[in-house]
Amino acid sequence: MNWNELFQMQQQLDQRIEAEHGLEDADLFSKKVLALLVELGELANETRCFKFWSLKPPKEQQVILEEYVDGLHFIMSLGLEKTLYYQGALDAQNGPSNTTEQFQKVFSGVHLFQESPTQAHYEQLFTAFLRLGITLGFSEVEIQEAYYKKNEVNHQRQEEGY
Repeated sequence: MNWNELFQMQQQLDQRIEAEHGLEDADLFSKKVLALLVELGELANETRCFKFWSLKPPKEQQVILEEYVDGLHFIMSLGLEKTLYYQGALDAQNGPSNTTEQFQKVFSGVHLFQESPTQAHYEQLFTAFLRLGITLGFSEVEIQEAYYKKNEVNHQRQEEGY
């Protein structure tokens, strides 16, 4: 995956949002953390992986993928906020098998990074999130293409006064 390109795209989107909303000097870290947690909750809700009491199936893969890349946007934005980057790769062979447990690892990673925003904690969070993507059945290509599409939608929303 070409992370440099995705981080550049995210930085352009973040700069645009900050400029258009007069937030260039604002500390948005805690708001972005909360936004990521909300997006992760929405993603979990669409997968229904934790709803042991329900027979209702998960949403379609495309809906789940769109929610997943919403989280990716915020994870990259958090990294940019702290001048941290990720250069790793998806590792399908070491992917987890339990979606609920992997969600919990991602949530834990978010909290750890919030408390101590280091490169090591950022990589731990990013890796956990990528492993969640593997668990959900997504490939690098699918994630990257979905990111491009959602980034375009996010720019369009700014043009429309979202």
